[in-house]
Amino acid sequence: MSKKKNIWLIGSGKMANEYFKVLKSLKINVKIIGRGIKSAKYFTKINKTIVFSGGIKKNLKLFKPPEQAIITTQEESLCETTCSLIKAGTKRVLLEKPGGINIKELKKIKKLAKKYNSKIFIAYNRRFYNSVLEAKKIIQKDNGILSAQFDFTEYSDIISKLKRAPSVKKHWLLVNSAHVIDLVFYLIGNPKKFYYLNKDSMKWHPSSAIFAGAGITSKKIIFSYHSNWRSQGRWGIELFTKKRKIIFRPLEKIYTIKKNLPEYINFKNNLDKKYKPGLYLQTKSFLENKDQSFCTIDEQINRFKLFYKIANY
Repeated sequence: MSKKKNIWLIGSGKMANEYFKVLKSLKINVKIIGRGIKSAKYFTKINKTIVFSGGIKKNLKLFKPPEQAIITTQEESLCETTCSLIKAGTKRVLLEKPGGINIKELKKIKKLAKKYNSKIFIAYNRRFYNSVLEAKKIIQKDNGILSAQFDFTEYSDIISKLKRAPSVKKHWLLVNSAHVIDLVFYLIGNPKKFYYLNKDSMKWHPSSAIFAGAGITSKKIIFSYHSNWRSQGRWGIELFTKKRKIIFRPLEKIYTIKKNLPEYINFKNNLDKKYKPGLYLQTKSFLENKDQSFCTIDEQINRFKLFYKIANY
């Protein structure tokens, strides 16, 4: 564990609070870097720890750059913050999704990371859910996945009222729905052939509102999806093996259908109940350099190409 390394947690908002709970439990000494005074004061109050406000550029002038960093800033400042750290010499970064607000920003990060020999990982915490780990055991026991289908329908009535930057809501599939899409292709492989349709629009998401598609992955697994942001529904994933259907709905839980009988699967879920689901194992894996389950910056760029097609960006 990286207890003695110089580690920074960038941001002092909601996600930073969740990460700090994990870091504290892991007994990791971490420097909290915030930007806004209000959020910094609140973070200090509830966590009883110092927040160095003023933003990343100010604090890089005051302190030795971190060896590792976890970035939890607002989506519109993820790229700028990451680039500042890379240039300063930070070699490992866990970057909250989506990593940038467009593919141009991701390519900028990739170019800098290559130049300065830094490793950048996108924080898709759902890859580390206890439900996903349990499902992977079942899939292995059943000798793999035959096919998959998924739904990333969003709560549009709630999203439309959120006080978020228009550029963020305009790219909501990148910012939020990507969690589902990434998890599916993490489990079944990347699309090799892909057919997609989209239509309609929302005031806050003008490019599309109804989505459907299908294809086959590099692992020869057929998949399909259908989502409708103008109607009702919720996220869900269904995986088909020779022996059963595995259903994530919500993603934190799984139940199966085997021989036409539904069954909820019980598994150890203590970490996902105590902390934000997936965050403990994700953070621990990052700090221990166990990188095999992470989404790299290269993989995220390819994901964005897929997201752009799905959402008509």
